[in-house]
Amino acid sequence: MEGAYHIPVMLHESVEGLQIDPDGIYVDATFGGGGHSLEILNRLKSGRLLGFDQDPDARANAPEDPRFTFIAANFRHAQRYLRAAGVRQVDGILADLGVSSHHFDAPERGFSIRYDAPLDMRMDQQKSQSAADIVNTYPEEKLVQVLAAYGEVKSPRKVANRLIQARNNSPIGTTFELIDALRPVTPRQKEYRFQAQVFQAFRMEVNQELQALEALLEQSTVLIKPGGRLAVITYHSLEDRLVKHYLRTGNAEGKLEKDFFGNPIRPFRPTQSKPIIPTESELNANNRSRSAKLRVAERIELPKQAR
Repeated sequence: MEGAYHIPVMLHESVEGLQIDPDGIYVDATFGGGGHSLEILNRLKSGRLLGFDQDPDARANAPEDPRFTFIAANFRHAQRYLRAAGVRQVDGILADLGVSSHHFDAPERGFSIRYDAPLDMRMDQQKSQSAADIVNTYPEEKLVQVLAAYGEVKSPRKVANRLIQARNNSPIGTTFELIDALRPVTPRQKEYRFQAQVFQAFRMEVNQELQALEALLEQSTVLIKPGGRLAVITYHSLEDRLVKHYLRTGNAEGKLEKDFFGNPIRPFRPTQSKPIIPTESELNANNRSRSAKLRVAERIELPKQAR
């Protein structure tokens, strides 16, 4: 099922980064097709693995293994669900962010610019707000903010204006209707990149992806034991910047704070100065890994006076 659902990116690099304790407790925050989870389970003996995924489709990939627990929830609620499962602290957390191949390849989910489908983009199908709701109801200023912040779209106001003009004539309900509505403002010879940026912006807003990531990073400082590891794979600069800031400084702003004695107050120590990127052979085998970056950090004990 994994091959069809999602090819795990930097599988060995990310799991190696966790430095698995065979008897430890680990979290796969983005279970998906289960590729990373299976590799972690291969390295566990009496340990335990808990996998999170808000998409009910992912449950079908859960291995029948007494050491594994599938949690049907967004990883932003990790601490609450882990506590309910009797887990207070873990030895490592792995998160492979972004959208799985399954979502892009399932036309009816509305994630891809390749298929004409309902403009949905919800990873959690229980959520009430879809991409169509955002495109058709957000006021101009909010559309501008979403396009600029999450899609890094050039001239976001021009794009927002165009969407409002189009939806005033007729609601935008499908992926192709969105692409058609954008044609007058789509840069020539850059159509694919522009469309991908717009789709990314609305997908991230629908799923509140950066907010969920920040919540996971904040909780990881409490959940991961000193000496444990956090490994995060990102796919665009917004995610990577947030992860880099947290791992280096312990906050989203990237400002390193120090205590009265001059000791840095940061809960993590990055294991390398630069992110790990896919090998040439992986890029050739899986084109969707091309923008991936892996960052790994070790949870460190804060000086007593800094707590």
